This record gives sequence, structure tokens and C-alpha cells, in this order.
Amino acid sequence: MNTPTWNHERYDAVVVGARPAGAATAMLLARGGARVLMVDRSPLGSDTLSTHALMRGAVMQLVSWRLEGDLLACGTPGIERTSFHYGQNRVDIDIRPAFGTDCLYAPRRTVLDRVIADAAEVSGVERRYGLDCMGVIRKHAQGPVSGVILRDTRGAHYRVEADIVIGADGRQSRIAREVDARYLVRMNQASMSIYGYFTGMPNDGFRWYWGEQAAAGAIPTNNGASCVFLSLPRDRLGDFRKALHPSRFLQLMQQAFPELGTQLSQAVRKGRLVGFPGQPGYMRECAGPGWALVGDAGWFKDPLTAHGITDALRDAQILADAVLAGTTCSYATTRDGLSHGMLEISDRIGSFDWDLEGIAVLHEQLNREMKANQNWIADNLMRCAVPA
Repeated sequence: MNTPTWNHERYDAVVVGARPAGAATAMLLARGGARVLMVDRSPLGSDTLSTHALMRGAVMQLVSWRLEGDLLACGTPGIERTSFHYGQNRVDIDIRPAFGTDCLYAPRRTVLDRVIADAAEVSGVERRYGLDCMGVIRKHAQGPVSGVILRDTRGAHYRVEADIVIGADGRQSRIAREVDARYLVRMNQASMSIYGYFTGMPNDGFRWYWGEQAAAGAIPTNNGASCVFLSLPRDRLGDFRKALHPSRFLQLMQQAFPELGTQLSQAVRKGRLVGFPGQPGYMRECAGPGWALVGDAGWFKDPLTAHGITDALRDAQILADAVLAGTTCSYATTRDGLSHGMLEISDRIGSFDWDLEGIAVLHEQLNREMKANQNWIADNLMRCAVPA
């Protein structure tokens, strides 16, 4: 196979994956003086399945990186309230100013991914799209990773050498397979969810609904639309498949959550409904000689807690700081210590093995975990972030 060297140059880092985890890692490395190549198979600004919600930890990171203004310039609405609906009981929580933030956001991925990727390029990252990673380079069989083999849309292959290869290529990570990253933890539960976008919904902040063997949410995002989802346990696979049809989706929502169902009946759906059949959470080994994993490539939790992007941005800076300091091994210790609690709580919530009182208790535990992460970010990341 012909594998010419890419531009006959060597990079300090190659980041495979240009979604938030990869783009943020690349941006921070470049801001620290590293020569970085970032590649992705998908086009810039392409959409992807997401709950969109950025919790306070994520907003703290974006403020620290001076990217909040870019989200606002794209018309991303600020979220000033969140509410939890437990059957007939509603709990409203105002988002109060803290850690330099006064609201939350839920940008469309066509917005968020582009904002961070553009910031990476401005910071000096060389970015290329339409490239698949076909494997990693090792100078000898058991040696450290020293680069990647890329393939473009024409089928041409390129050999790219780097001091570290960072896999930010999602749950089915090619980099994780290539380096044989071990699973440290594998969870058992996996909720199923159907997502759609609707205009004409009330903008009353993040709204989370919890009922008997069902959950739902309404999340205001860009262009006056809300991301609305319905989540079901695995033993309701038949209902999940039926709910991919718009009329059945509305019917199930009206049965489980009448208030939200009534609002949906008066709203306008934009685009098709999309289903996620679920995947049990996991935590992989995330660093080794010449390689690291970040975002869903490194660990994944049930999306019912809507904390994936928030943790991905946190881990991006932990990894970038460790690489720049020459202590990549510290990344795994820090990430693992901060993530186990969230992984376990997300698994319990995704199990649907709770009643309304039980899910409220799990949310109290989740809130404590989130606040602990916010305090850690404030103490360890915001004060040492490399300025733009």
C-alpha cells in the first residue's frame, strides 16, 4: 500500500475526531504552542445525535476559553431555569450566577462543533475533513504509537507521524481498537431514546419529565426550536420502534406526560425523528505510550443525565494540560477519579429501576456530583487555562 508522508512533516499531536472533545483538545494544545493536526471523516458543521445540554461545568470551560460570545453570536438562547417534573409534582430551579456564569446553553451541534473547531483553527490547528483513520503507526510491534495512516475520499493513503495520537473518534473508536485499550468498567443498563426538533414550544428552560417506565425532556436550542426526547427502558423495545413514527411518538408522549404531549400537538416538527437504541456505559483505559483517548472514545455513560459534552470539555483540558506538561500518565488518574461517580449514577438512572421518590434521590446525588465537578474545574482548570 502506498502511504506517502503527509506534507513530509511531523506533528506534536494528531487528533482523530473534530467534535467538541477533539476540537477542544486540539485548540488547547495549539494555544500551548504544539503543532497539531486535527482530522475527521465528517464535513465541518455536520449534525449529529445529541441532547445538546451544556451544564454549568461546560459553560465555565467555554467562558474560560472565550468562546461563549461565539455561541451567543449564533443565536444560542441562554437557559435561566431548569425544572424537574416527577409525575404531578414540579420542582423549579433558577440558574443563579456562579463561577463567572449566569446561564446554561444547549446549542445545536451544527453550531457548537463549528464554534470550537473554528477556534482550534484560529489557535493554529491544521484541520482536515473527509479523512478516515485506517490505523496507527508503530516502529516495532509492541512499541509506542508514533502516528496514523489516513485515507481520503479518493482512496489515497497518507502516513502522518506525531509524538502523540489522540482518539476523539467516539464510541466506536478506531484508535481505541488499534491500541487495544482495555475496558476498566463496563456497565449493564442502557436507556433507549427518540429525539426530534420542534418549533412553537414554550421556552421555559430545561424541562425534565419522569414517570412510570418513561422519561422525557424539552431542551431549547437554536432557531427557535426545542430538542424533545422520549426515553424508555430496554424492555419496551416494541414501543421504542413504534415511537419512531411521529403519530406514535406523540401518542406515547401524551400518555406518559400529558403536559408535554399537549405542547407537542401544537408544535411543528422540523425534520425526522431519530432513535438511539442505547448502549451500556463503559470506561476505557485512556492513555498509553504515544496515545490517548478523550470524549466518548474514552468513556461513555447513559445519555439520560445529559452530561456527555460537559465531561468531554473538562477532559479535553485535563488531557491537553497533561500533554503540554509532559505528564500524560496523570490524565488517566485525574479523569478516572472525577468520572466514576457520574458513570454509576447515570447507569442507575438509565436502568429505570426506580419510582418517583427514588429518581428524586438519584437526582440529589447527581447534583452533588455535578457541584463537586464544578468546584474542581474552578480550582484546577479555569485558573490555569492557556489564554486565547
